Amino acid sequence: MKKEEQLTELTSGEIANLWLSYQYETLSKCGITYFLQHVEDLETKDILGQTFAFSNKRIAQMKNIFDEEDYPHPEGFTDSDVNLHAPRLFSDVLYLEYCLQTFKMELMVYNLAFFEAVKPKIQKFFQEVLTDSQNMEIKAKELSKEKGLYQRAPQIPKQKQVEYVEKDRFLAGWFGEKRPLLGIEIAQLVFHAKRNALGQAVITGFSQVAKSKEVRRFFERGREIAGKQFDVFSSILSDEYLPNAASLMTSEVTDSTEAPFSDKLMLTFITVLIAAGMSGYGSAMSQSARRDFGVLYSRLIAEIAGYSDDGAEILIKHGWMEQPPMAANRKNLAK
Repeated sequence: MKKEEQLTELTSGEIANLWLSYQYETLSKCGITYFLQHVEDLETKDILGQTFAFSNKRIAQMKNIFDEEDYPHPEGFTDSDVNLHAPRLFSDVLYLEYCLQTFKMELMVYNLAFFEAVKPKIQKFFQEVLTDSQNMEIKAKELSKEKGLYQRAPQIPKQKQVEYVEKDRFLAGWFGEKRPLLGIEIAQLVFHAKRNALGQAVITGFSQVAKSKEVRRFFERGREIAGKQFDVFSSILSDEYLPNAASLMTSEVTDSTEAPFSDKLMLTFITVLIAAGMSGYGSAMSQSARRDFGVLYSRLIAEIAGYSDDGAEILIKHGWMEQPPMAANRKNLAK
């Protein structure tokens, strides 16, 4: 590495992405540690074990980077945030689906972090993370298919020839006759139906075990929002006579009421899911040509953004939110 490269400070994007990644990986490690206490299916256990190993490796690598840059690493989440003696809260089926969707989320988030990296060692770190997550996503998907759990998106007819759009009703969606859904629109609807099905199951489990009444009420509200948004995507597919390709997963939650995680960890995890959801909805909006979908995704984003704000307020109220890296307050410094 060139000497000037070694002396260059981390950019705002690099430090922000490392800080967020550290928070996420320490949270993920706590979750997987608990899952490994109860998983029975050996193949799913192998996926969880590899995921745990990758989290450990990434945390160690990020600590080294923070030390090399003389930057304090965040506290993140520790053994005090997980109760390994708590009974099983989720089934092996949910564990596998959780892994599959987590790897998809990692590919989206870490891909952006890689693009924003400038220093070679930061680029190399996120490049390695992306490769590992990509390989794990493939493994989890193949295992889900082998077990007959993977629900494929609906098929559409093969095109017989190249055609061009001739009428502006291609963009319509509010009034009159609506055109059939595009393949990419179907894929997005299925993806977000699956994401909400998993989210509702996870938050249902959290609502059973949260210690704080305030946090419990927050989770109960989230359970209803996720269920409602799942119904939105399912109904659109149903109206087009397309199979949903997603099923509710609340049956994969046990009746345990003993918390495996701290309220801080569970609440933070839900805000992470919401952030990923808003990003996904934004991507879906950009890929959907029908005007009514733009309005739909905007409405859904607004709904979960308001819910996320309420969660952040609870985190701040209880002193559970670490302050992310931020710019200097020049107005205060000038005083």
